[in-house]
Amino acid sequence: MSGENAKGLELDSTFLADIPVEISVRVGSARPRLRDLQNATEVVLTLDRTIDDPVELMIGDRLIARGLLEEIGEAGSGRLGVRVTEVNGTETS
Repeated sequence: MSGENAKGLELDSTFLADIPVEISVRVGSARPRLRDLQNATEVVLTLDRTIDDPVELMIGDRLIARGLLEEIGEAGSGRLGVRVTEVNGTETS
């Protein structure tokens, strides 16, 4: 019954295209010791990536794309965006 739901109705791909999904952007990770977090009033975590490294776009725990962080809007606005450079292992142009 490929392409059909349990009642035998075909799924409409335009219906699925309108469903919103939440995408998380993973910038990097850090491995601080718990005691360092507990005893500090201010903590700066050193991530395992640099500012120029690609970020990962995730839906849940699944990697769907990679991209580069960019400032968007007016210079100095502080708003961030992601320029998608790779989707599911395929580079974008």
